[in-house]
Amino acid sequence: MAGLFKFFGGVHPPEHKAQSTRLPIARPSLPPRLFVPLHQHIGNHAKPAVRVDEVVLRGQMIGEAQGRISVAVHAPCSGTVRGIAPALVPHPSGLSDLCIEIEPDHRDAAIEARPLDWRGVPRATVFDHLRQMGVAGLGGAVFPTYAKLAGAPRVLDTLVINGAECEPFITCDDLLMRERAAEIIAGTLIMGELLPARRVVVGIEDNKPQALAAMDAAARQAGGAVVVVAVPTIYPGGGAKQLIRVLTGIEVPTGQRSTELGVQCFNVATASSVWRALVRGEALTHRIVTVTGNVREPRNYEAPLGTPIAHLLAQAGELPGTTGFIMGGPMMGFELPAAEVPVVKASNCVIAKSAALFPPPAPELPCIRCTRCVTACPAELTPHELYWFAKSRNFGKAQEYALFDCIECGACAYVCPSNIPLVSYFRFAKSEIWAREREKNAADDARERHEARAARLERDKQERAEKLAAKTAAAAPPPPSSPASSARDTALVRTLSAPAAPVTPTRSPDEGASRADELETDRARLRELAEQKHEHG
Repeated sequence: MAGLFKFFGGVHPPEHKAQSTRLPIARPSLPPRLFVPLHQHIGNHAKPAVRVDEVVLRGQMIGEAQGRISVAVHAPCSGTVRGIAPALVPHPSGLSDLCIEIEPDHRDAAIEARPLDWRGVPRATVFDHLRQMGVAGLGGAVFPTYAKLAGAPRVLDTLVINGAECEPFITCDDLLMRERAAEIIAGTLIMGELLPARRVVVGIEDNKPQALAAMDAAARQAGGAVVVVAVPTIYPGGGAKQLIRVLTGIEVPTGQRSTELGVQCFNVATASSVWRALVRGEALTHRIVTVTGNVREPRNYEAPLGTPIAHLLAQAGELPGTTGFIMGGPMMGFELPAAEVPVVKASNCVIAKSAALFPPPAPELPCIRCTRCVTACPAELTPHELYWFAKSRNFGKAQEYALFDCIECGACAYVCPSNIPLVSYFRFAKSEIWAREREKNAADDARERHEARAARLERDKQERAEKLAAKTAAAAPPPPSSPASSARDTALVRTLSAPAAPVTPTRSPDEGASRADELETDRARLRELAEQKHEHG
């Protein structure tokens, strides 16, 4: 493979990784209850597929995928469903979400495995199988894997498998690569054929020599179609865009996806879960979690999804003086609302904080515009400018300065001599912009609905008026005659109803005949008027 490339910026925080790599991956004991959230992935919630008091088996579907972007959720152990209700979940908001509460029966009874002959069926069938098996990205984003595979172009230039694991404290991928390199390579080859990809590269930071050796050996044994590459240790070198840049030299610009440039990136744990779903027929019910920080025995546990984090901390021997808990790493992770929240598919690490490891933050000082944040930013932004715009609520200017290109890696805050929590300001600005966009969209929708209703009412009013006019015209009497005609008709009626005057003998015979003709004409006119009056009521 050609030489490596560099990305702009980056920092070197203390690693704190050696503590949790001394022991192999362990299986924790089952807790008294598991709380399995139905929303552990990007996209739509899964729909409950079980009832309260129903007995379930390990691997049984308990949440059905719904919508275009969604994956199923499965029981991590055998037992009885004791509740389907909101419970606290690991999220920065501290809010609850719908969970299925399972009481383990400790029999570990499982459903029959459902492997798939993925080479003998259409790609769409393979993707649907991964959807039904609940496979989602385990690198942190938890995007449904089937959708990511299906969204790639028909022929991909490079498939990148991410084993960098650059953030401090986290070692779950390191231990997975050391102990299960063969299944990672097997899953990688499957994804390489499904896409398909012309070449497949695994990038691992050079501070993981044991993982590098194990993965390289497994790749060679599998035929050498996968190339394992050691990349420089620098944070955030494990970001998808940064790793793609290092391995291929391609920079993914704003507004574009890497697939448009012929590159796709997956995590090593995702590759392993793809192999397990297709070859072994196993649903995603467990994940490896690093439990470290203020604990007696930091190590990695293959924990059932839904296990309360407090249970894992007890297994690792939580020490006195714990001041809080972080899910993820110290750079991009977030504070947990409580230790009772469950393990989910995104739970790669749990850190028990202490005053020694995480001293209270120093007071925030004014920005001195030293631009160290600019030098450290891997997205090549100007964080000091974004800070001012966010603080002054000038969100329009923040967007002009590419606020949404920020990956929230925390490198800028790490190097800031004024101790400004820059990422917090950027998250605030993003949330405000999103809120205003939602409000604007809601207002636009309301205006469109109002205008459509007003137009409909006006149209209905006009149609009713036209119908009424037509009905009135059909029922109206004939137009009245002129005043002169009316006077003549009235006089005629009076004349005909008056008694006939005696005929004087002085008139000639011709005059009498003419008078008789006139009287006959008038009588005919009177009959005509009477008939018209009868016809019109």
